[in-house]
Amino acid sequence: MVNIGNDWDKLLADEWNKPYYTELREFLREEYASGTVYPPAPDIFNALRTTSYEDVRVVILGQDPYHEPGQAQGLSFSVPYDFQMPPSLINILKELSDDLGEEYAHIERRNQDPAANGPDLRGVLVPWAKNGVLLLNTVLTVRAHKAGSHRGRGWEIFTDRVIELLAAREKPMVFILWGAQAGAKKDLIRRAEGAKPKHLIIQAPHPSPLSAYRGFFGGRYFSRCNYFLTDNGVTPVDWHL
Repeated sequence: MVNIGNDWDKLLADEWNKPYYTELREFLREEYASGTVYPPAPDIFNALRTTSYEDVRVVILGQDPYHEPGQAQGLSFSVPYDFQMPPSLINILKELSDDLGEEYAHIERRNQDPAANGPDLRGVLVPWAKNGVLLLNTVLTVRAHKAGSHRGRGWEIFTDRVIELLAAREKPMVFILWGAQAGAKKDLIRRAEGAKPKHLIIQAPHPSPLSAYRGFFGGRYFSRCNYFLTDNGVTPVDWHL
């Protein structure tokens, strides 16, 4: 039995004993015992622990965790303090600066020149998670140096349930789907929310260097989120880091 520590515990109580999850749990036990897996086991459910169900205003959906040492912390696209930022995260922060203007430009400057004035952000997105942004990967673990190595083992069933629970909620929210894997969840969201759509779904290419210049940049995801939330009587997200 997993203890998340907030309202997710009640909502997900039936998942832990389902056959798919018992098989997943045994697979993970063997993986962590026999090799290196990211994130560390205590951090697997950090996204849900940091952002409760009732607090979610925006979902940023990733794929699987970073697979190099020290990067993964259980939050999609985020890395720990004082850690080298991966290219995808660099592009996300560049888009944040381009979207919201000079007030956020120190983020990009700091990344380009660590000696520049401003806080040493190093990409950590915990403030977003604490401010109602669920940083969820579709797969919550990965073997070291092997991207996608834990796909198809059951995590997708679990995270689809998380997405369904959120989409079924009456309070409007925003789903940001970056990349093909995340974009494939659009139909799941629409089915779960019912006959009357109430959430904003934003789809775009993944922020990785391979696809960022094919439509990721210029998406204005952060301002669009806040316009939608404000228009629907929901407090907008403070995107400061």
